[in-house]
Amino acid sequence: MSQTHFDVVIAGGAAVGSATAYFLTAHPGFRGTVAVIEPDPSYQHCATALSAASIRHQFSTAENIQMSLFGTQFLRGFAQALAVDGEQPDAAFREGGYLFLATPRGWPVLQENQALQRSLGADIALLDSAALRARYPWLDVADLAGGALGLSGEGWLDAYGMLQGLRRKAIAQGAVYLPRRVVGLGLAGGRVGQVRLDDGQVLSCGALVNAAGTGAPAMARLAGIELPVQTRKRSVFYVQCPQPLPGCPMVIDPSGAYFRPEGQGFIMGVAPSPDHDPECAVTDFDVQHALFDEVLWPTLAQRVPAFEALRCTRSWAGHYDYNLVDQNVILGLHPALDNLYFANGFSGHGMQQSPAVGRALSELIVSGGFQTLDLGRLGWGRILEGRPIIEKNVV
Repeated sequence: MSQTHFDVVIAGGAAVGSATAYFLTAHPGFRGTVAVIEPDPSYQHCATALSAASIRHQFSTAENIQMSLFGTQFLRGFAQALAVDGEQPDAAFREGGYLFLATPRGWPVLQENQALQRSLGADIALLDSAALRARYPWLDVADLAGGALGLSGEGWLDAYGMLQGLRRKAIAQGAVYLPRRVVGLGLAGGRVGQVRLDDGQVLSCGALVNAAGTGAPAMARLAGIELPVQTRKRSVFYVQCPQPLPGCPMVIDPSGAYFRPEGQGFIMGVAPSPDHDPECAVTDFDVQHALFDEVLWPTLAQRVPAFEALRCTRSWAGHYDYNLVDQNVILGLHPALDNLYFANGFSGHGMQQSPAVGRALSELIVSGGFQTLDLGRLGWGRILEGRPIIEKNVV
């Protein structure tokens, strides 16, 4: 490659990196060059491709709600906005809804969250246990006070299709993708001036974006910054059930276990308990089968009696870039360097928040501030000052 200078270099080309490249190259105020450094152009092991591929508005934090509301808006216009040479990508977005279930103890929190969600424009309804029983006769509601159901805007999609659509459009708009890894940074005067790649190339840059997912902490350390993010493994199981579950949304049990329709079956998962959820190697993709047998299946078979006869036919493991402080994204500049932008620690929300984060980063880089959504609270300030933003709806 002959070009050795880029105005913006993005480390990481999955959903967040490609969304940033797309919005940056589409920004009317940006006339520069963009390089995206992605060591795995097959995306075989990226979190985007291995996720449960869902989007929800049911958070307890205003910024998370607003980012996902924009994500839905983006997905609804995805095919038209990202068409290249008349060919439209397909993210296969299905607005099947999320259903958060609550026991009497959790019901007041669900009510409080729903009030905030509706005030911001989310289409969320509260259903008491009788309404749940009537709407979903296959659901055991004996211990429930009720649930919160997304009537529109929430659902699931083809995450790989979304990623490829963003990538292809970014390239059509001038972004250059390099199948390399960042192994070194050249720092001078409080700025990143150079990016060294694993093939020996050295690129000079005007700005660098750390969108490296689970590789983000290692890249941050190249700049002398400790990023409070760890790799945590999450296993997903595809099951088939002999009995249909009419109208099934994405269901979140009070235990944290989830399931949703996928093709002719369902996918399901649950986070391990905190004492069984250590940091894992970025190369560890071994499925946690014991978690399915000992926790997930018994929990969901109690919630949905038909699941007693389910059959698990496929499973895989992916990774969260888990923010140890508050499980929310760290977004924006670090005070030590005035051209190194971070978008890390999504803790499982990266795919659904990538359109909003990509747009936000393009605004920061071009204008020096947020123009559409004020995401300033999600910056480094809260991390360095010990002011976590507690998100109650972490799945």
